Amino acid sequence: MKFRIAGIAAIVAIAAVTVSQFTQPTSSQTLKISGPFEYSSQDLSKDGYMFTRMQVVESLVAINKKGQVEPQLAVAWTVSPDDLEWTFDIREGVTFHDGEKLDAAAVKLALENAMAKPGVIKRAPISEIVANGNQLTLRLSKPYNPMLSVLAHYTVAIASPSSYNEEGTSTSLAGTGPYKIAELVPPHKIHVTRNEGYWGSKAKIENVEYLAGHRAESRALLAQTGQADIVYTLDPASIAPLQQTENVDVVSESIPRTILLKLNNEHPYLNSYQTRQALSLALDRTGISKQIIRMPGSEAYQLFAPSLGAWHIEAFAQTSRDIAKAKSLLASQGWQQNDQGMLEREGKPFVVNLTTYSDRPELPVVATAIQAQLKEVGIQVDISIDNSSAIPAKHQDGTIELALVARNFGATVDPLALLLKDFAEHKGSDWGPTNWSSEEFSALLSRLSATKDRADYQQQAQQASQILAQEMPLIPITFYTQLVAVNKKVGNFSFDPFEINYRISEMTLND
Repeated sequence: MKFRIAGIAAIVAIAAVTVSQFTQPTSSQTLKISGPFEYSSQDLSKDGYMFTRMQVVESLVAINKKGQVEPQLAVAWTVSPDDLEWTFDIREGVTFHDGEKLDAAAVKLALENAMAKPGVIKRAPISEIVANGNQLTLRLSKPYNPMLSVLAHYTVAIASPSSYNEEGTSTSLAGTGPYKIAELVPPHKIHVTRNEGYWGSKAKIENVEYLAGHRAESRALLAQTGQADIVYTLDPASIAPLQQTENVDVVSESIPRTILLKLNNEHPYLNSYQTRQALSLALDRTGISKQIIRMPGSEAYQLFAPSLGAWHIEAFAQTSRDIAKAKSLLASQGWQQNDQGMLEREGKPFVVNLTTYSDRPELPVVATAIQAQLKEVGIQVDISIDNSSAIPAKHQDGTIELALVARNFGATVDPLALLLKDFAEHKGSDWGPTNWSSEEFSALLSRLSATKDRADYQQQAQQASQILAQEMPLIPITFYTQLVAVNKKVGNFSFDPFEINYRISEMTLND
């Protein structure tokens, strides 16, 4: 009992410290948001998702609540008959937060800076960008269907020319959004205030603060005590007590994000699809879905959730755990059980390291379950819990073996643009595959990029998904459900399943 009391006291203390970092109330309304993610810069290629969510920066186009592309800073666009020129009419009468005028030249600079950095637009076949007054033209070297969804991505948001330093990195961010930056305290705090000169409908709430907090239990306590109005990315254990809290609603939203195992496909123990299939068959996804995620039916035997349409395989073969088949596949790769029931090959044990991060509170718990489940087939998994930045770092330096991550395949609505980036080279990408490539798969992606016919697109997307399901360069675990605590004084709350925009300008505060 003493341990339990001490643990609760520690959580309360952490929550108190977290709350103290929120600005003290003023005469104006302030919406207080908490989430797990920190930021380190104003560079849109790294941390732009925080500034699109806080509605500081906007893009040429946006994704509406139906998942469709709609005008934002571009009011209209046309495409040439050969699909090689995209011409955008830039919205007139818009100014950046620093007072500078939005025009095609400012958009061109922002896009060129984005193309020079990691991001989805880097792989778009743009050969030239031409600015002429309030008209911007993108000239392509070949047709590229995902162009509009790419232009909605946070890495391609439009900032004022004054935002960028000589290297093209945004260091003093001025956007066009309904909120402008009032205070930044990296890595935890963002304070934005209403942009009174906004071109569209003005925000209802004057001030909004975001405060990062890694511990899920402390963030849930902020919601319970009313010290945060909206808390994103709750852990499942927090649901029951929050549902019993009188002034809080718990919102559950399915999103096109998949919890998956990222593998080094050139690791000597993981470099065959038979071994990767064995790992997949050894996993008890139903148990993870019910007992850890606490979302029955969220099991993922393929990478793409049903909401991703053409990429989701309706009649998928594997729908349950199969230990016997897993062991048979491992034996076919030369692995034999020793006296302790663990696998060995040529005198070496099957031991791999799994890295995950606590930014998403369920991941360390899922990692522990995977560790126990793979032990049943004789595989020893050592777990390293780190910050989320460890995943791209280990990918880049080649030390990654296994990693448990949550990947948003709907960041560009249709995953094609993301896949073109992830699979552009054999090394893969920070959050995508590692050291895997397929000529057939690459050819399919290339054809999909230029395919207009919906039926042909569906057929080719299904073929691409089947290849990933067979080769398993990434092993899916569960589809993701976002859990959000919302104080009842917040009006007009809605959740963006593509995680681009917190939609705070639409909300109201009713004290």
